[in-house]
Amino acid sequence: MHYHSCVQRPQQNSVVERKHQHLLNVARALLFQSHVPLCYWGDCIATAAYLINRTPTPNLKNQSPFAIVHCKSPGYTHLKAFGCLAYASTLSQSRTKFQPRAISCIFLGYPPGMKAYKILNLHTNQCSSPCLEPDSEPMAIPTQSPESASFSDNVPGSVISNEHIPHFSVSDQVQHPSIVTRTGRHTHKPSYLNEYHCYLAANPFVSSSQGKSNTPYSLSKVLSYHRLSPAFRATVLAISSYFEPEFFSQAHGIPEWDNAMDNEIDAFEKNDTWNIVVSLPEGQHVIGCKWVYKIKLNADGSVERLKARLVAKGYNQQEGIDYTDTFALVTKLLTVKCVIALATIKGWHLHQLDVNNAFLHGDLKEDVYMTLRQGYKPKGELPHNAVCKLKKSLYGLKQASRQWFAKFSTALFDEGFDHSATDHSLFIKHFGDHFIFLLVYVDDVILVSNDLQELEALKVRLNARFKLKDLGNLKYFLGLEIARSQKGIFVSQRPNALQLLEDLGHLGCKPMNTPMEANLKLGQNDKEKLADPTLYRRIIGKLQYLTITRPDISYSVNKLSQFLTVPRASHMNAAVRVLQYIKATPGQGIYFPATSKIQLRAYTDSDWAACPDTRRSTTGFCIFIGDSIISWRSKKQHTVSRSSAEAEYRAMANTTCEVVWLISILKELNVHHEGPALLFCDNKSAQHIAANPVFHERTKHIEIDCHLVREKVQAGVIKTVHVASKEQLADVLTKPLFPNRFNYIKDKMGLKNIYCPS
Repeated sequence: MHYHSCVQRPQQNSVVERKHQHLLNVARALLFQSHVPLCYWGDCIATAAYLINRTPTPNLKNQSPFAIVHCKSPGYTHLKAFGCLAYASTLSQSRTKFQPRAISCIFLGYPPGMKAYKILNLHTNQCSSPCLEPDSEPMAIPTQSPESASFSDNVPGSVISNEHIPHFSVSDQVQHPSIVTRTGRHTHKPSYLNEYHCYLAANPFVSSSQGKSNTPYSLSKVLSYHRLSPAFRATVLAISSYFEPEFFSQAHGIPEWDNAMDNEIDAFEKNDTWNIVVSLPEGQHVIGCKWVYKIKLNADGSVERLKARLVAKGYNQQEGIDYTDTFALVTKLLTVKCVIALATIKGWHLHQLDVNNAFLHGDLKEDVYMTLRQGYKPKGELPHNAVCKLKKSLYGLKQASRQWFAKFSTALFDEGFDHSATDHSLFIKHFGDHFIFLLVYVDDVILVSNDLQELEALKVRLNARFKLKDLGNLKYFLGLEIARSQKGIFVSQRPNALQLLEDLGHLGCKPMNTPMEANLKLGQNDKEKLADPTLYRRIIGKLQYLTITRPDISYSVNKLSQFLTVPRASHMNAAVRVLQYIKATPGQGIYFPATSKIQLRAYTDSDWAACPDTRRSTTGFCIFIGDSIISWRSKKQHTVSRSSAEAEYRAMANTTCEVVWLISILKELNVHHEGPALLFCDNKSAQHIAANPVFHERTKHIEIDCHLVREKVQAGVIKTVHVASKEQLADVLTKPLFPNRFNYIKDKMGLKNIYCPS
């Protein structure tokens, strides 16, 4: 028997009587648990019939009446607690700007003949049934305990009529992928959405089965890639699309990842990386290990291979027992930006190499013991306390990078390369009018040359000694996306920005147009301390790496990093403001135009006594090669300055040191720089101090190292130039600015966001 919402008195039949009694019992339970007034008994009966019709019963062979009648299983995801508190959104046409966007209601069941919820307006005591799309399940209504809902005493004593009912629509709490309208008409995605992450908009929650949290993606309304070439567009989309396991349990059992782990073990065995010993020798220390997984991509964005790497837990090593020296050189990221800027202007070739199992080439001098890897299947029987004795270095060991760099640099010396005096991870080889520059960052290598044939020959020779992976043209290096065209090179950290927002749960935050509120003064005066500073420190640590290509947030990050010891609530609010700004500009980066001239220009500025706690000034400078910004810094000065001129002079000294370093690296690269470097400053007193040994009363207390500026001016290395305050580009690195001023300086610096619509 299929129940209906209206109930008539049946004949005196025992079966029918039991069914009616069951219906009344369910309706009575709904009435009692919801605390709904008795006048709504009709809705309790209708809801009880609705639920019983969808409940499997032994009398129908564990099927529901709904399934027998309609020949399909009913859905249960739309069911809600009867009498719970709900909210219905009001129509925008019938409300003013100051009226509420939603009204509180009570859920009264499921109207027959439509997919909708019946709700009672608590303010007008009127019922409505907002319809949903015919092919979609009813939308989720936020529920609370029934006791939180209130009823007025003047409720009608019968089932409320639907006459004169205002039209309500249930608030859209989740995004539905269905594109069928209420009338049944099929709609299509607009053409302007073709360049967007539409799969994120259609599937707003990442599957938790993939090891991700249920965090809504709202960046689909921000990111656009229409300015990118098809090949590079495929690359940047692929970087943030694939899922990488975090633990062995997530990867084990998947054939592709199992094969990757087997390949890693085969490489260990061929390289004779370890020996299995039955027990740990007395007085020795054992460390653990774990698997790390990475998807390697081709230049066109397709999957090249799945890489599984066994990493030792080097943080368990003990100094003096299983390691001694750990220092290893890596190239400065300033050197990377400088070389990229020069390659853009000169038209040099930029290639990238990846060394397979690079750390396995390093020889260990200490005795290091490690536990057996997860999933290890020994060929014979081994005792439970068997361990590995490492012969070669392994990823994760404290001394691994040092041993690898020593071996790789020896091979480069054999090839005729020399160390750079300014950056020891930069190797230089000149032969006639041709050259090859090689930058090493652990196992990632950048090759720069004006001779493509010799470049390819070097790859072959290095591959004979180390197993290399030729990644082709430079496109992705240490989180930096490098896009090249005939007009120039664009460098950004889009994947890091998106990952940062996702990890910190700010993908859905409100965007802001500046990273910090203008004229904001942060100090330790706020008495409201953070109970747990861990999250604050984590945010600042992640933001630090973004400043590699983001001078627009350098001041904010530097200022907030001064409060890591005892952060306050105001500091946390300012850090969230930076995240909101990154949400608005996730793909912003620096642009190196190909038409620039090789002329060093530096802008230096200071904010006198900017720190309210120590009264120290803030130094800010930015340095350009032609129109390409390559270096910038925002830093609090070490001492208190007695005047603004002194603060500016100290800022000029810091800038001069950076300029001198860049001039040295240009000489080593055989790049001719005509004339002195230009140093722009908006303080004439500081310029006079730099040019003349006068103003003794004002300068006799200044440290000797600050007078480096005067020495370099007299030697003709730099030339000070006065610039108007409104044209001072370093202003953005010393204080928070208003949006118009902030955006003006960003444009002058050459910062662009090619991922957003123009």
